[in-house]
Amino acid sequence: MKYSIVHADIDLPEIVDLLTVLQKTCLPHDKIYPLTKGYWYVVFSETGEAVGFGGIVPSTRWSDTMYLCRAGVAPVHQGQGLQKRLIRQRIKVAKRLGMRWVITDTNENPASANSLIATGFKMFEPSQPWGLKTALYWKYRIKHAV
Repeated sequence: MKYSIVHADIDLPEIVDLLTVLQKTCLPHDKIYPLTKGYWYVVFSETGEAVGFGGIVPSTRWSDTMYLCRAGVAPVHQGQGLQKRLIRQRIKVAKRLGMRWVITDTNENPASANSLIATGFKMFEPSQPWGLKTALYWKYRIKHAV
């Protein structure tokens, strides 16, 4: 099956509704992430069904950093490399914005950790952790042409 990743305009109420439904579908045990800022993407199957999503927001800690805040893929569409495609798409956004880093965290989620590793993320220990006690922290250094 073919998939496309489309920018989602969170100024449109119907897009906020769609992203909220996707969060509930893909991450049923997580709280809904507020859709008030950042850059959001929806994954559509070739039939037009929304099957995944991902967001990236400015870091609240560093001015040269973006944070992968939330992402998910509907269970029936997992294993197609969509998470890696969403990560790469959001790295492109950070690079286009002139950022130096992309950070994120995972919590007891080996599939997401493996996708981060596969796309070049490295584990790190922040001086002031922001996640749960079991969180793993990840960073990606953006390479800019000199």
